[in-house]
Order: sequence, then structure tokens, then C-alpha cells
Amino acid sequence: MKPVQEMLNRIRWDEAWADDEFKIGYYDRVEQRIVVVAFKEIFFPKDDHFSFDLIDQEGEWHSVPYHRVKAIYRNGRLIWHRKH
Repeated sequence: MKPVQEMLNRIRWDEAWADDEFKIGYYDRVEQRIVVVAFKEIFFPKDDHFSFDLIDQEGEWHSVPYHRVKAIYRNGRLIWHRKH
């Protein structure tokens, strides 16, 4: 299994995947469930190589460590997952 950072970098930079739709499933510790968000809604802080940021539907900012990413979907199909 490829590391999650490698998968996220490929989504960000691989031109062959540029037109595809990606979703990321991460474990939310507060809600105690997997939350799925569109890749286009997440931000990668320039100097942080361990997490990404997102703003949820209520307008709250979250920093999500890569180790909490549990699934990656490409065009609705699961392409990467980590056992819970």
C-alpha cells in the first residue's frame, strides 16, 4: 500500500488525474465517524508535511493529520484505504 502522502501528492500534481473527482474520508475524533469531503475543499499548508486543513459546512476550520485519512475515492470508486 502506498503512503497516504504519496497518494495525496499524486492527486495534486498528476496531470492525468486533473479532471477526475476525488473525495477523502478521514476519521473525525469528535463525531467518532468517517467524514468524507471533496478533495477540492482541502488546503495544504505550505510548511506542514503532516496534515491538511479544511473548513466544514458550519464554517469551522479543522487541521486533519494524515494518519487520520482512512479512504480516498476517485470518481466514486475506492482507490486507497487504511484499516480502521
